Amino acid sequence: MQYRNGVFIITEEDHCPLYNVGEELKVSEGVLTLPIAKPTCLTLARELIVVVSEDISFERYRQGETERFKFECGGCTGLVRFEFKKEKDYATLQMKLLVASERKERIKAVAQYAGLLRTIEIFEPLTDDDLLDLATLLTFKDYPWGFPIVQKGDAGVELYIIVSGRVEVIDDEGVTLAEMGRGDVFGEMSLLSGEPVTTTIMASEPTKVAALNHKNFRHILTRFPALQVFFYKLLVSRIIKINLQRAEELSSGMVGQLDDISVVELCQMINANQKTGYLKIEYGMDRALIMFNEGEIVHAEIDELAGQEAFFRILCQSGGRFKFVNGLSAADRNRDVIGGFMAMLMEGMKRLDDSHD
Repeated sequence: MQYRNGVFIITEEDHCPLYNVGEELKVSEGVLTLPIAKPTCLTLARELIVVVSEDISFERYRQGETERFKFECGGCTGLVRFEFKKEKDYATLQMKLLVASERKERIKAVAQYAGLLRTIEIFEPLTDDDLLDLATLLTFKDYPWGFPIVQKGDAGVELYIIVSGRVEVIDDEGVTLAEMGRGDVFGEMSLLSGEPVTTTIMASEPTKVAALNHKNFRHILTRFPALQVFFYKLLVSRIIKINLQRAEELSSGMVGQLDDISVVELCQMINANQKTGYLKIEYGMDRALIMFNEGEIVHAEIDELAGQEAFFRILCQSGGRFKFVNGLSAADRNRDVIGGFMAMLMEGMKRLDDSHD
């Protein structure tokens, strides 16, 4: 019964849908307390009940002079490993006072962050208790002037909410495209899509942000419906803005690198905006061509191939340059559609996936 009063800390995590490394699981007189604002995992709870109620042998190892114990839970789609951290029956009054003081400081810090969140518009619908729970899921970070918070090409692993200060959206040439301030959100598109960050975000003055990882983002969407509505509206507005920008680019013709946008995305964009014109692609010495009439594909060619097979081959290419030219000749306008766009796109993406296996 040596674990009946203790704290366990998660040291490893592999696709666990609920918990993160560093979170603590506390046991006091047989009562289990899980991380704040997290739902209960019945599988993990069952594993801990076994740990605290049975006198069995566990795998041990030594780290320095401290003997520690480690356990594992893998009863669902993910896996977590957790270790016995410390007992809660402290031997001296001084130790009890120290732990109580540390706990008080943590609560004070969380309350302070919750107070900061209260001043931000998107959190107005939340109660004080909700804000305290939310603050435990956020990581607060401070950045000096000129520091890149995220850089183009980085993996999109966090969503950021500006608590104080201002940031600039910077393009490849260092030109400021936009500015954001307190209450604004960035990083959500990359976080949800899994795609790399598309622009650099730099602090234009000392800035504090609240960062939220993907797992905790899912938690708050489930826990706080008001935030779910906010982020849904935000994503819709961002998608509409992106589509409008792309439609404007297409209307005047567009040139670019396929390292920045894939052929699949290009074709989807042209189809969604019902554009008519020639998509010309260069892969080194090779050339490819796709003709669109009001968003539908009427011709595709690469090397000696033409039609659907050419389209599938083009989707599997990588790198190179592209140029979209508005308008078709009268003869090309009279061409028949070579196939349903979505059906061809799905087949092409399947072949693309197969080529990567």
